Amino acid sequence: MLNHITIMGRLTRDPELRRTGSGVAVASFTLAVDRDFGKNENGEKETDFIDCVAWRQTGEFVSKYFTKGRMAVVSGRLQIRPWTDKDGNKRRTAEVVADNVYFGDSRRDGDNAGAYSAPAAGSFGGYSAPASAPASDFAMLEDDDAQLPF
Repeated sequence: MLNHITIMGRLTRDPELRRTGSGVAVASFTLAVDRDFGKNENGEKETDFIDCVAWRQTGEFVSKYFTKGRMAVVSGRLQIRPWTDKDGNKRRTAEVVADNVYFGDSRRDGDNAGAYSAPAAGSFGGYSAPASAPASDFAMLEDDDAQLPF
């Protein structure tokens, strides 16, 4: 069985970071995701508002580096969570449980953008920002295909 989802959109509000009773971090946020197909009667693209939740280091990362309006790419799994409302009615909520959260745009203040992947159990995970390589790191290639090994 396969349950994997990747979505890209803008945060509708700042992430909300909370902690469980045992101190585990969990961040909740919503992405506004435009549909790739069709338009409504006004000629505008339709938008879905998708609830997301990120746990532990990923949740802390999201709450620290993402704000309302920021573009994010979320990769994870779709989860249907049952709950009971205050009137005793049974309800269900669909949400994306984020395994990885990436920046979908460049930072407005000029810093490098990067990605964060949740670490595997027992390993150390962290923020990795791709650095812009200076031009001196590149070498010119000759167009002589005769020297290629294949």
